[in-house]
Amino acid sequence: MKLLASVTLAGALALSAPVLAQDMDLTVLPPVENGYQPAQTPWGEPDFRGGWPIDHLNSRTPLERSPDHGNRIFFTDEEYAEQQEQVAALEARYENEDSSDAMGMGHWAEMGGANRRTSFIVAPANGRLPAKTAEGERLSALMRSSWRQGQTFNHWTDFDSWDRCITRGLPASMLPMMYNNGIRIFQAPGLVAIQLEMIHEVRIIPTDGRAAVPRQIAQWMGDSRAHWEDANTLVVETTNFRPGASATNVVTSGSPPNNDTPISTRAKLVEYFHMTGADTITYDFTYDDPEIFTQPWAVRLNWQRDDDYQHFEYACHEGNVQIRNYITASRAARAAAE
Repeated sequence: MKLLASVTLAGALALSAPVLAQDMDLTVLPPVENGYQPAQTPWGEPDFRGGWPIDHLNSRTPLERSPDHGNRIFFTDEEYAEQQEQVAALEARYENEDSSDAMGMGHWAEMGGANRRTSFIVAPANGRLPAKTAEGERLSALMRSSWRQGQTFNHWTDFDSWDRCITRGLPASMLPMMYNNGIRIFQAPGLVAIQLEMIHEVRIIPTDGRAAVPRQIAQWMGDSRAHWEDANTLVVETTNFRPGASATNVVTSGSPPNNDTPISTRAKLVEYFHMTGADTITYDFTYDDPEIFTQPWAVRLNWQRDDDYQHFEYACHEGNVQIRNYITASRAARAAAE
């Protein structure tokens, strides 16, 4: 909890703010503006309702920081200029493909604008996932996924929960990816609901002080309870995770590539949704799974309101034939080799 508190108080610079790096300490997040008073719902709670898609954060900012950047949270001016050029080239892929009657990643990936952040992880200080425990390494080696290189397929157990269109799990589902980044917040008396475009999961989060469910009841997205802190901050604590999903997801830039970050029943996620303006939320989380990681790790994202963003069907894979096709193709390849 101390880790999350220290990160939350540090605050966030708007990701695309035109600030010269030479004028700031690149290893420190500026303080959060805490003076904004959001409107209230008819029943007297801070009103966070609306569309908060995070597609603007899909801009090559990695989950884990490159070791070359050390403890620097922000790029230098020169690095930022280079980042802008690279993102502009990626943004041009759609028109380039369209003009040549081609279809590739330009038609698939939704790019946001460049920003100054070197990583989404802000703690530990090096911006990288902590080392796994011995048990974490053991469980990671047992995980199966279509993203794991060199793997064969014989059964549905050779696939992860995302392959099977069940869930991306937490905290992975709250991180940006190449597409379907829609997030909506709904509220009712004593309740907050967070709708995710990817797989169309909805997190139902009571805010009325009710007790958590018994620890024996495990769920893919855990069991969440929330309370309002100050006049502009929602704090959500989630436990009761069901093992099986990966805590990180390969399509979040700079994530481990094999969808093999285990989740244990001891995992706990603490999230802070801090409204800093009518159209901005600073989103922090600390994820602590002592069975898997040697220490907690924390992320900061800056959300922007976009009530015009539309959620479309996420069919996952057409006709639910992907698992069968992987298995059939894998068996055929092995038979041909023999």
